[in-house]
Order: sequence, then structure tokens, then C-alpha cells
Amino acid sequence: MKKKLKTDIELYVIGKVRERRVALKLSQDDLAFFLDTDRSFIGLVESPNSRAKYNLNHLNKLAKEMKCSLKDFMPDGFIAEAAGKKNR
Repeated sequence: MKKKLKTDIELYVIGKVRERRVALKLSQDDLAFFLDTDRSFIGLVESPNSRAKYNLNHLNKLAKEMKCSLKDFMPDGFIAEAAGKKNR
């Protein structure tokens, strides 16, 4: 069985950022500019076939630029799969 490259919580957060990006009519280039990174990084983050993901500093900058709260990228409760795994 193929190992998932991103956890359900990571996919959720990435999806929420993308959802807000699209709603605000922002491009991947715009997000790359906000994060002072390359556009290809944003494409990798949004791809489920890549290990790339946002860290808390990225999310904080994006919340500032998108004029929202960090909470807007997070679920209201826990994500069952992530909560059920033991720390390694």
C-alpha cells in the first residue's frame, strides 16, 4: 500500500488556504510573493503527491495577507486520523 505523503490535518489546512486563495482571486504567484518563496513551492504544497507543506510561520503570514485569522485555516475539532496516531 502506498504511504500517504500528507496527513489528513495537513491536507485539511492546505485545502482551507487554497479555498481562501481562490475566493480572494489570488494566484499561486501571489502566495509565493507573500511568503517570499518560489511559485513552484505553492504548487507542491497544493499537490497531494508532494511532501511540501505550510509551516506555522507560513500560515501566520498568509493569515495576515489574507486578512483572516489562523483559526480560519484550522478545523473546529480534531481530525480523527491525526488524533489516533501515536507519537513516534
